[in-house]
Amino acid sequence: MTNVQVYNMEGSAVESMELNPAVFDREINEGLIHQAVVLYLASQRQGTQKAKTRSEVSGGGRKPWRQKGTGHARSGSSRSPIWRHGGVIFAPTPRSYGFKMPRKQRRIALASALTAKMQAGELIVLDKIDFEIPKTKAMLNVLGKFDANNALVVFAGDYDNVVKSARNIVGVEAVNVTGVNTYKVLNHKKLILTKDAVARLEEVLANA
Repeated sequence: MTNVQVYNMEGSAVESMELNPAVFDREINEGLIHQAVVLYLASQRQGTQKAKTRSEVSGGGRKPWRQKGTGHARSGSSRSPIWRHGGVIFAPTPRSYGFKMPRKQRRIALASALTAKMQAGELIVLDKIDFEIPKTKAMLNVLGKFDANNALVVFAGDYDNVVKSARNIVGVEAVNVTGVNTYKVLNHKKLILTKDAVARLEEVLANA
């Protein structure tokens, strides 16, 4: 088992905690991490680009000139792709850039990313994090205790005040544990987990 210190919101260690090595101390699969990151970024693309092919451009129904005897190259339509105002060859159409990745592989990639954070000393565990009202200054105060100006804060449960307190801080994101993915873990310098979030991650990823 891997032992870590558990801190409170004031930055003081309050207890130690054992982490499941199947999630936080496993062999890192760089190939699946790369695939999971590419999947996330590809899925963020809008895929709304559109251009018209020669069959979709208006006009061009009449043959511009007769086939022979004009001195021009033969042409069947003024909407040919080689003509000005013509259609586009292999025109892009709306599509999804996402692709399928098996659930087990996604979980292995996430566990590998968590292990990487653990090995780099960039994983922080809090006993809890919550605010009475949304307040950016309160979140900055907590992050300052751990020198975490670029961090992903992960909690379990409905903590809307935490999300609102972090959303105006550049480089900081607060998400429910159900919204964690490999890209978000690796895209932030520090990873801050609550004890409840650790338990949930171990429950889901232990058998990956």
